[in-house]
Amino acid sequence: MCRLLGYSSPTATTFEQAVGKNFDQFVSLAKDHCDGWGIATTDNHKASLYKEPVAANKSEHFKDRLEKHKSNAALLHLRWATEGMPVTENNTHPFTYQDITFIHNGSISPFDCLDPLIDKKYLSLAKGTTDSERYFLYLLTQIEKHGFIEGVKAGLSYIKNNCAYSAINMMIINDKTFMAACIYNQDKIPSKFKDSPDYYHLKYTTHDGQVVVASSGWNQEGWQEIPNGSVLVVDRVEREEKIEKIS
Repeated sequence: MCRLLGYSSPTATTFEQAVGKNFDQFVSLAKDHCDGWGIATTDNHKASLYKEPVAANKSEHFKDRLEKHKSNAALLHLRWATEGMPVTENNTHPFTYQDITFIHNGSISPFDCLDPLIDKKYLSLAKGTTDSERYFLYLLTQIEKHGFIEGVKAGLSYIKNNCAYSAINMMIINDKTFMAACIYNQDKIPSKFKDSPDYYHLKYTTHDGQVVVASSGWNQEGWQEIPNGSVLVVDRVEREEKIEKIS
């Protein structure tokens, strides 16, 4: 299981600037979500990526990379590997393709159940062995068929209704859109966090055209919930956001 953080901003900014004074609380979640970290930004129609298969709070490069990755949109992922999944760089999030970057929290089982539905040209891009990477490649297949927003929604709907999962919470960004989905099974919270009923919750906050979305486990006072079974769609050009139910 993992922790997710993402933002879209009208001006280039860092994660710390976007989140504010409680950002260190989010980083402290790496004490439990300690199997890797990664950041991806998307500018000039291309995603920029840096990741390591070590805990963020123990990394020699984490702070420096955060300061250098100043962007109008970015994703940060703290990984707690699903049992049986190797802790390697190839299995560390985010995953990127051209100007698209993606992160996931939860598990889909079996890990390769989406393989028959992934276009072969995308499946051939797989470098690791995670369900999360397959999830991303499946969304790319749907995006090619239906366009970015409708493709992501079609992919979410299929997985929600046809796959076994604990959660398919995800964030995905391209040059025009930021989407964050909150879709989970409450009865599949990891045993370590059984006393945290909001473990799979995603919340967001907006200010002056900036939207920040993050997983729970730290002080998000004043933030709004993304309802379970829904996706937040942020138009990065028009600076508008809306929540849509995934059927």
